Amino acid sequence: MEFKIDTKEKIVIFSPEGEILDANLSASFITGIIRYPDLEGRNLILDLAGIQKTDEKGKEAILAVYRHVYDNGQSCALARLNSDLTDYFTENHPEVLNLAPTLAEAIDLVMMEELEREIGSGEWD
Repeated sequence: MEFKIDTKEKIVIFSPEGEILDANLSASFITGIIRYPDLEGRNLILDLAGIQKTDEKGKEAILAVYRHVYDNGQSCALARLNSDLTDYFTENHPEVLNLAPTLAEAIDLVMMEELEREIGSGEWD
C-alpha cells in the first residue's frame, strides 16, 4: 500500500492512497507504517479521509497499528474517518479514544498526550 507521509518534529501523518483497505492490503498497511524509520520516537496520525471501504481485516490492521504505537510509548489518532469507520470504532473498540474529525484536532490530541507524558515523567522538573 502506498502512503502520503508528512513528517514533523514529533508527529508523522500517514495518509493511505487508495479508497480500499481490505484483507489484500492489510499486511502492507501495517508493515508500511510500523517499519517506517522516522516513526520511531514520534506520534502517529492516521489520516483515513481517502478510505471509503474496509473489511474486517482492514479494520484489524488499523487497530494493530494504533496499538503498536501505544505499545511503543507514543500516541496515535485516527483522523477524518468515514461514518462507517467512526461507528465501528466507537461501538466495538471504545478503547480507541483518539478519533478526530480534522487533522488539526488529531494533532491537538496527540500533542496533549505528549505533554501529559512529559509532565508525568518529570521532564519539567
